[in-house]
Amino acid sequence: MTPPEAEVARQLQICNACRYCEGFCAVFPAMTRRLEFGRADVHYLSNLCHNCGACYWACQYAPPHEFAVNVPRAMAQVRAQTYAQYAWPAPLGALYRRNGLVLALATAAGLALFLVLGARVAGSPGNGDFYAVFPHQLLVWMFGAVFAFAVLALGIGTIRFWRDVAPPARPGEGPAAALAEAAHDALRLKYLDGGHGEGCNNDDDGFSLSRRRFHHFTFYGFLLCFAATCVATLYHYGLGLRAPYPLTSLPVLLGITGGIGLLVGPAGLFWLNLRRDPQQGDPAQKPMDLGFIALLFLASLTGLALMAWRDGAAMALLLAVHLGFVMALFLTLPYGKFAHGAYRSAALLKWAIEKRLPSRLQLGSE
Repeated sequence: MTPPEAEVARQLQICNACRYCEGFCAVFPAMTRRLEFGRADVHYLSNLCHNCGACYWACQYAPPHEFAVNVPRAMAQVRAQTYAQYAWPAPLGALYRRNGLVLALATAAGLALFLVLGARVAGSPGNGDFYAVFPHQLLVWMFGAVFAFAVLALGIGTIRFWRDVAPPARPGEGPAAALAEAAHDALRLKYLDGGHGEGCNNDDDGFSLSRRRFHHFTFYGFLLCFAATCVATLYHYGLGLRAPYPLTSLPVLLGITGGIGLLVGPAGLFWLNLRRDPQQGDPAQKPMDLGFIALLFLASLTGLALMAWRDGAAMALLLAVHLGFVMALFLTLPYGKFAHGAYRSAALLKWAIEKRLPSRLQLGSE
């Protein structure tokens, strides 16, 4: 195992002897089903951790104790390692190590591309018709190809992770109940409640639900914006209705609602991240965290500005800037912070399956 993996295994051995935090989240009951922690176990438990911080503040062996148990930091370091290790294509896994630079370059490239493409009409009066600036088919091919690659790359990476950590299936038992439980826990961010319903620790040992709520704004804001795109696609190809759509139409209402969520959520997460106790996580990942949050915020801000001034003279320029940020977001999806959602969901599914199986330890049996 690598040094970060070995460190997680060492700390979990101590936690397994103590078990004070057994009821805090899914990590600790999953831990108690093991006596040793191999590489696959470390990868699984590290991605099951939601970094709520409760165990750090409760631990009697945390620094400055000589045992130096800091589960949130150790697992955060391994999570970043798993993203790079399971990435597809494998050479692109190196992008995680310099994600701040990658985000900056992708953003600059996206902005430059659309500003150049839109330069011929950048000063023309707007009438809300985005396709007069960038032809519909051009946008479909550009964003469709990039988004398809992002989904493929992230999907293959998640499958590789799953094959390493997946539990054995119980004969005759379907996965429906486990899938439903994992989806329920992921959609409501169950394990961002600190294990007791009072929330996470952020900058001290006080509890707050702010991190969970801002994650919800971000997650559901993203889903609503994606839904807006899907509905607009249905309008265009299925119903023959061509954009621009009125402000009261379903695609626009979904987009505006999602855009507001993607302003509130990332802004709150950015503020919490700046205030977060440096012991609760891996400081080396802060550029990746803040860069992704900022990119989400800017994509949403420019999208809402575009909607507000779509009939003005600045429409073409606003459209180019907005598409530049969106392109940067799509380009970096498989190699940045977005990956934690896929890997964490896979870990939640493994836990939902595993808890339904008999313990391999068989303690007390003859």
